[in-house]
Amino acid sequence: MRAIGYNKFGTAAQVLKTTQLPDPAPGQGDVVVKLAYSGVNPSDVKSRMGGRPGIGKPAFDFIVPHSDGSGVVTDVGAGVDPARIGQRVWIWNGQWGRALGTMAEYIALPSAQAVHLPDEISLEAGATFGIPGLTAAQCVLGGDDVKDKTVLISGGAGAVGHFAVQIAKWAGAQVIATASPKNWGHVQAAGADHVLDYNSAELSEQIRALCPNGVDRSVELEFGSNISLLAKIMRPLGTIAAYGSAIDLKPSIPFGPLLFKALKIDITLIYILDDAPRHNAINSLHQAFADGALMPSIDEIYEFEACVQGHEKVEQAGRRGASLIKL
Repeated sequence: MRAIGYNKFGTAAQVLKTTQLPDPAPGQGDVVVKLAYSGVNPSDVKSRMGGRPGIGKPAFDFIVPHSDGSGVVTDVGAGVDPARIGQRVWIWNGQWGRALGTMAEYIALPSAQAVHLPDEISLEAGATFGIPGLTAAQCVLGGDDVKDKTVLISGGAGAVGHFAVQIAKWAGAQVIATASPKNWGHVQAAGADHVLDYNSAELSEQIRALCPNGVDRSVELEFGSNISLLAKIMRPLGTIAAYGSAIDLKPSIPFGPLLFKALKIDITLIYILDDAPRHNAINSLHQAFADGALMPSIDEIYEFEACVQGHEKVEQAGRRGASLIKL
């Protein structure tokens, strides 16, 4: 099978190479999926660049990247119902803890990680559900019921943020999102009640004017950069659901304001989510789509040979949705 991967850290153009690998065979409890699309996420870029603290070389001799994807089951291992063959599926954790991810024509992985894709959901949409969709669903719905609550979503035009806006609105929340002014229309179309400029010097005052009692739950892309703002605008006993902090990985925490509001900091790493909350997040994505409340945003779909360009785009700011590679 054709695949693209790397055996050393570096830029996409330097290290991503097309190769031929043996077609995978299913092990006990596995399925083999012929992939239609592979999703590129910021975590894939960081891993390929060697951006993880304390890691000096790739964990495997050759890595086929990407954890997200979609396709059709072509084979099953012992213990898996043969009726799964021919089933359309989407993938989660394709490359997490493994050498071979979804940037290949086929992948073999545990059956549970290939989720049946309902007929009304396209393969393109399914390829966005893994990291962006599950992260958004868990950050919005992984705590108290948000119906009639105020949810603040930072980076509402990004892959996770755009999902989160739609999911929060579907769940009955008042949604405030931040975004660049050029993306306000895109975020409003996703369902945000209010969209604010994340670079505004008056952002905290603008948020408090919209919800004088404070924000009930925030979905936070840049925890380190925004924690001081959040300490001001969250309501007492509110929750900060954080899934990223790329700009500031060693933030200074204003503990006093957090303490005297008794704020909860709920950090999500979707790769290690327990089975029950993952099952709930999967069901929420499918149900929101079935209800007509969810339409994944895809920034661009690249041909197989343009995988490098896909990685390079993910490294840049300003994407509007997911980046996919067509297999």
